Amino acid sequence: MRRSLACLALAAFLAAGLATAQDRKGAGGKPAPDVAAAKYGPHERHALDFWRATAEKPAPLVVFIHGGGFVAGSKEGLSADLLRRFQEAGFAVAAINYRYSKQEPYPGPMRDGARAVQFLRARAAAWGIDPMRVAAIGGSAGAGISLWLAFHDDLADAQNADPVLRESSRLACAVGLGAQTSYDPRWIARVVGGRAHEHPALPLLYGLKPEELDSERAYKLYADASPITHLTADDPPVYLVYNGQDEPRAGGPPGAAIHSAKFGHALAEAAKPLGVSCTVKVEAGGDAAGILDFLKAQLGK
Repeated sequence: MRRSLACLALAAFLAAGLATAQDRKGAGGKPAPDVAAAKYGPHERHALDFWRATAEKPAPLVVFIHGGGFVAGSKEGLSADLLRRFQEAGFAVAAINYRYSKQEPYPGPMRDGARAVQFLRARAAAWGIDPMRVAAIGGSAGAGISLWLAFHDDLADAQNADPVLRESSRLACAVGLGAQTSYDPRWIARVVGGRAHEHPALPLLYGLKPEELDSERAYKLYADASPITHLTADDPPVYLVYNGQDEPRAGGPPGAAIHSAKFGHALAEAAKPLGVSCTVKVEAGGDAAGILDFLKAQLGK
């Protein structure tokens, strides 16, 4: 199948849309996970937290993937309010770390997201997860990973000696907050405009030297890293939310508009003739209710 100003803007967006002004749980923050810092791979960043659902039968799972331009962020970015909303909806919840691009350039972060999903499926019986109802949600880079997982071919390898890698990496649906749907700077310059394509996280994602940015090797990496490249008719529904405040404008700094809704609209346009559901919402205050309704509909809650 086929920390910049912008990062701060996204953080404010997520805080506004998905967290209350004051955490209702108080200073204590989130409830402790049922499984803390579970190792899903050999690297120190291969760690996830897991909260069981309260239902006795296997529950849908929502996997939170943090943002941070592939160079920052952590699983602790899952807010107490968002966790509460998911738990009240009957979902099991996981929050993952993944390797930063400076530790392992593309495809490292995306492959880590896939392995985390595969690890969770391998623990499905023990942790009360329905392996057929797995969704991912993330902001910015985490949104990109979520969409990449939604559209990429299944990475399951039935013959692999590692039982985790025999599991499916596919998702039932995905939610993206301020999502980039392509990581090709040429596409971003053409479709989004402004200076979004100059975001410093882009060359770091690929581990490329300046002289390599316009090479055939780079072009192949750009295409493969871009969720939109992998979009085909059998892909699951996705729900994208933008705050409408990070759009191209004259005189903007490098990377401005990296969370432009133009990313989402371009994906929706590509998805429509394929029959893939791609909902794009532009809401200054976020769309927590819409996101929950989407997840409940897709995951059968």
